[in-house]
Amino acid sequence: MRSLDIAATGMLAQQLNVDVIANNIANLSTTAYKRQVAEFHDLLYQSQLRVGSSSSSDGTIVPTGTQVGLGVKTAGIYRVNLQGAIRETGNTFDLAINGPGYFQVNLADGEAYTRAGAFQVNQDGELVTSEGFQVSPGITVPQGAVDVTINQNGEVLVKLDGQTELSNVGQIDLVTFINESGLEADGENLFLETEASGAPIAGFAGDDGFGSLLQRFLEVSNVDQVKELTELITAQRAYELNSRVISTADEMLSALSNLR
Repeated sequence: MRSLDIAATGMLAQQLNVDVIANNIANLSTTAYKRQVAEFHDLLYQSQLRVGSSSSSDGTIVPTGTQVGLGVKTAGIYRVNLQGAIRETGNTFDLAINGPGYFQVNLADGEAYTRAGAFQVNQDGELVTSEGFQVSPGITVPQGAVDVTINQNGEVLVKLDGQTELSNVGQIDLVTFINESGLEADGENLFLETEASGAPIAGFAGDDGFGSLLQRFLEVSNVDQVKELTELITAQRAYELNSRVISTADEMLSALSNLR
């Protein structure tokens, strides 16, 4: 019976849907996390009577036909790149992007991109991520700096001991992408460029098409826990309904086998 296979595809789809929702809920407190959504497509159809075919010698046309669907498949899992709320932390090197853009991060084998601006300085005074990867372009806070200011345009200004004027030690660049959803998630809040995302477009915070920077703030996850719980209940009910279809189809097969 087709219904057994159809319901099985439905259960697999809803299992994946629950996996995606569970990952969203798990990342409620992850800095700059963007919620993910699973998208599904229907499978191919078996045509028992093709729509539009001729139904008589008089030239009449079948208006609807008879097509039987074969279930559902996963079309993709995409990120909802909406701005998350901005939360004040008070940490000097915490940066939030208010608007479009990603920070550039130097990895051992290339560059990655992130919106999680929970930065620190290493033993050499270089601005790095919490995993120790250097923020690009390299920013070094000199020894003896008593205050560090990062303005909305990304300029890093330091005040040295005994000086009254601020010194500019560099500027933090941002990049954007034509297709943000095409970035490949690499874990640790990092993303990698792909053919689907397009090449990074470099610029400065505050320029047209780029967000501004907020020092001592972080962007929080854009996951709405109420919405996720509602989606979770819906996915659970859909899973149960598909399992009920399998039970019903099994009972129908049993009835057929018991015919005398």
